[in-house]
Amino acid sequence: MISVIIPALNEEREIARTIVCALAMEEVGEVIVVDGGSQDGTVGIARAMGAAVVECERGRGRQMHAGALAASGEVLWFVHADTRPESGATRQIVAALGDALVVGGNCTLAFDGETRGARLLNAVQPLMKRLGVYYGDSTIFVRRSVYCAAGGCRPYPLFEDSDLIQRVRALGRFVSLDARVVTSSRRFEQRGFLRTCFLWTSLQMLFWCGVPAERLGKWYAPVRRDTV
Repeated sequence: MISVIIPALNEEREIARTIVCALAMEEVGEVIVVDGGSQDGTVGIARAMGAAVVECERGRGRQMHAGALAASGEVLWFVHADTRPESGATRQIVAALGDALVVGGNCTLAFDGETRGARLLNAVQPLMKRLGVYYGDSTIFVRRSVYCAAGGCRPYPLFEDSDLIQRVRALGRFVSLDARVVTSSRRFEQRGFLRTCFLWTSLQMLFWCGVPAERLGKWYAPVRRDTV
């Protein structure tokens, strides 16, 4: 069984569609929304749509781990609140995990919208995939046993996804599936495509060079206010 874990904060506009999409997937046994203190209708909508709700302190890494602890599935699938997997994704996940050497993986990321910025983001995704550079937007799935062996998701303010992927990869094969997930390009549109890309690339390079995620989170905090 696959447990879908959705960290959320003030996502009343997006959460219903994501839950409906997840519940319609084959092999999905439960959807867990982990709320980080929403001030809108996120929690009520999630419960009304049939998701279990776990409430914890804000922070995507912390919320992901709380969801993992509450999940009962053999496979944990971390999905962002504004990201919708397309049909057939779970079939590919199950097929990939049929190989005992595969410990986890992700899906192929696509951004919604028809703006020039969205088209540019979609154009560079194949290169990112070939380079093995993945973020949580692409959704991360992992065997529960491997997640535990890797030490779980750390309570980082950002790059919790990159950190988790790195530790999971050390335990076996991490595969990138052809199945698509479509995520919102809202943060790029709201903050500016060039500014957001420059900021995120700079922070990622610093993280790879060993700058602690906690320090980077302080620089990013003024930008990330109302969502995780």
